[in-house]
Amino acid sequence: MNMLAELQPKIVEKMIDDNIIMIDVRRKEEFKRTGVIRNAHLLTFFDEFGEYDIKNWMKEFNKLVTSKEQTFILICAHANRTKVIGNFLIEQGYKNAAHLFGGMALWKQELKETLTYN
Repeated sequence: MNMLAELQPKIVEKMIDDNIIMIDVRRKEEFKRTGVIRNAHLLTFFDEFGEYDIKNWMKEFNKLVTSKEQTFILICAHANRTKVIGNFLIEQGYKNAAHLFGGMALWKQELKETLTYN
């Protein structure tokens, strides 16, 4: 069985320019608060009430991740949401799911580059 890979910020930082799909699942106010990682696609999963629309989200996700073999990295604030979403995607047959260990909190703590979200 596949497992969700946990990638340290320094590893993800090296992958930014490698055409690896990075998907930030946080909400707009979180993008504004901490900024976003360069080249990351912004695709909110849970709303502020913890609700989600899996059908719509998967439709948008499948525009980015076009094969179950493709490598992708999920990003959230503390890596809690990405664990849930990543494990769900693995159950759906995605083979190369990863997430940013420690989320944006650790990314910022390690002073990695972020872009301002407007």
